[in-house]
Amino acid sequence: MKKRLFMFIVITVSMLIAGCSNESGNNDSSADRASEEQAVDKNESFTTVDDASRGQKKAGTEQEKGNDSKDKAASKSKKTADADRKVIYHANLHIEVNNYEKAAADIRKQVNERGGYIVESSMQGGAEDGAASGQITARIPQKHFREFIQLVEDGSKKVVNSSISGQDVTEEYVDLKSRLESKRVVEKRLLSFMEQAKKTEDLLDISEDLAKVQEEIEQITGRMNYLQNKVDLATVTIRMEEKNVTITSEEDLNTWEKTKQQLMKSINFLLSAFSGLFVFIIGNLPVLIILGIIGAAVYWIIRRRWKNKREE
Repeated sequence: MKKRLFMFIVITVSMLIAGCSNESGNNDSSADRASEEQAVDKNESFTTVDDASRGQKKAGTEQEKGNDSKDKAASKSKKTADADRKVIYHANLHIEVNNYEKAAADIRKQVNERGGYIVESSMQGGAEDGAASGQITARIPQKHFREFIQLVEDGSKKVVNSSISGQDVTEEYVDLKSRLESKRVVEKRLLSFMEQAKKTEDLLDISEDLAKVQEEIEQITGRMNYLQNKVDLATVTIRMEEKNVTITSEEDLNTWEKTKQQLMKSINFLLSAFSGLFVFIIGNLPVLIILGIIGAAVYWIIRRRWKNKREE
């Protein structure tokens, strides 16, 4: 009986020990699995963070590239807008030159070499009348405008005045271009209606409207061509004065010129003397008449007394 009881206790204890061992093993394996899952989660989270970081960097790089592209596009658009601007330039120059004819010839040459032309040219004075002066108005291609002005100023003796002005007609030109496109569409539509019209009355009405539209197109085109010509060729007005007049001194004159000069001085002196005497006589004629009468009376009395004394 005791042996059986002892065996029962041993078996029970063994079973309890085995159960505890299995539970602890299960707990350990569960803990290991939990650790492994946490490690995997951490690795996945790190991977996700790295991927997000790389994505942010890539997005930032793409954004920077996009901003650079936008800046370049904006800069290019601005340059294109500046290049498409329509500006009419005028320049007025007032210069002094040593030799007017030479300076005018140089200016004409510079104008022709740059594809321009002379609009107006005038000159006053000259070698016989003294210092020459005049004005030249030229049309110069806009790309050579400032270069030409600099050449004229460098070739002058002195720049008295220089001014440049510009008139921006871009808005007017764009408006005219838009109006022209609209009129072209209307013209095309009227031509289409004319081809489809069958009645004479309809043809006359369409022809009248078409004539008005075409007249407006010609006016708009003429104005656009005028503005484009003014933009393409700048106007430069140059006023020149000759300031190198040499006065011949008396030492430089030859003998014959000195003789003529002295003769003219003598003649001028005699004319001046006679003129003064004439003015004196005419101006004092009343006084001279009275003095003459008195003098004549005194002379007559003295002569009469002298004659009477001789007779006595």
